[in-house]
Amino acid sequence: MRRLLAAVATAVAVLATACGTTQPPSTGANPAPSQITLTDASGASLHLDRPATKVVGTEWNVVDDLITLGVAPVGVADVKGYKAWASAVPLKNAPKDIGMRDQPSMDTIASLAPDLIIATTDLPSSAVKQMRKVAPVLLLESAKASDQIGLMTKSLDLIAQATGRTKQAQAAENAFEAKVAAGKKAIEGAGRTGAKVAFADGYVASNQVTIRPYTKGSLIGAVNERLGLQNAWTVKGDKKYGLGATDVEGLTTLGDVQFAYIANDGDGGDPFARDLAKNSVWKGLPFVKAGHVHRLPEGIWMFGGPASMEAYIDGIVGALTK
Repeated sequence: MRRLLAAVATAVAVLATACGTTQPPSTGANPAPSQITLTDASGASLHLDRPATKVVGTEWNVVDDLITLGVAPVGVADVKGYKAWASAVPLKNAPKDIGMRDQPSMDTIASLAPDLIIATTDLPSSAVKQMRKVAPVLLLESAKASDQIGLMTKSLDLIAQATGRTKQAQAAENAFEAKVAAGKKAIEGAGRTGAKVAFADGYVASNQVTIRPYTKGSLIGAVNERLGLQNAWTVKGDKKYGLGATDVEGLTTLGDVQFAYIANDGDGGDPFARDLAKNSVWKGLPFVKAGHVHRLPEGIWMFGGPASMEAYIDGIVGALTK
C-alpha cells in the first residue's frame, strides 16, 4: 500500500509539472526581476539585471528627466550650475557633484558605485569609453534640430525603461501635452495666435553682447510652434540645437516682434536689460520701443525635458497674455 501511495504521489507531481501551476512553490525570496535590454544612441546594447536605482547624470536634461520620473540621482555634473539654470525642476536630494558636464570626474563617479550612468553624445567618446569601465552607460542623443520634441520624449522613455519608471514617463508626457493644449488655448483667447516671437539668450565677452537666437530647430522654437506662435528669426541655427549667433545690429531685421529671453543674475547677469540699456541701436528697435521685451522666469533649462518645457510654456504664455 505504501508503495502504491508513493507511486500515486509521484504521478501527481509529474502531472503538475507537465501541466504547469498558478502557484509555484514559495522560497521566501522575491521573484527575480526582469532583465532590461536597451539600445542607446551609439548603437550599443545596454543590459541591466534590474531597474537602475543608483544613477549618475552627466547632463542637466538627463537630471531633469530623472527628477521628473521620481529618481534621485546620486551624482550630478555641476550641481551649482544646475541649481542656477535648471531650478524649475529642483533637485530633491543632495547628489555628489561629479565635475563639469564636459569633463566629469571618473574617480568621483566610480566612488559612487552607480548601477547606471546616463550621458549624452555631447560628451567625448573617450570619456564615454572610460565610464563604461565603471558602470553600464546609457548614451542619449544630445539634440536633434529636425525633431527636438520627439527626441525629448524618446530620451525620457529610454531613461524610464532603464529605471523601471514607464508609468511615470507616460504621465509626464501626458502632462506636457495637456500644458501645450492649455497654452495654445490661452494664446488663442488673447488673440495672440500667429504672433511672431524671437526667443534668445545672450552673454557678454570683451564688453560686447553676443546674442544667441533660438531658431525653428531649437527645442524652444518647436514648443513655440506647438503653441501656435511663429518664429521670428531668419538666421540659421546649428544642426543639433538649432542655435544661431548675432549681435545687437542683427536685431534690426526683426521688426516689431515679441522678444523673449531668459537670463540669470547669478551667472552673467542680464545682457539685455543691463548691458544694452544705453545702447542706441537697442533702444531704437521697434519691439523695445513698443515694450514687447519679456524677461521670462529664471531657472528654466532651455534644453530640458517635459517638466522644463512646461515651465517655459507657463512663462511665455504668461508674458504674451498679461
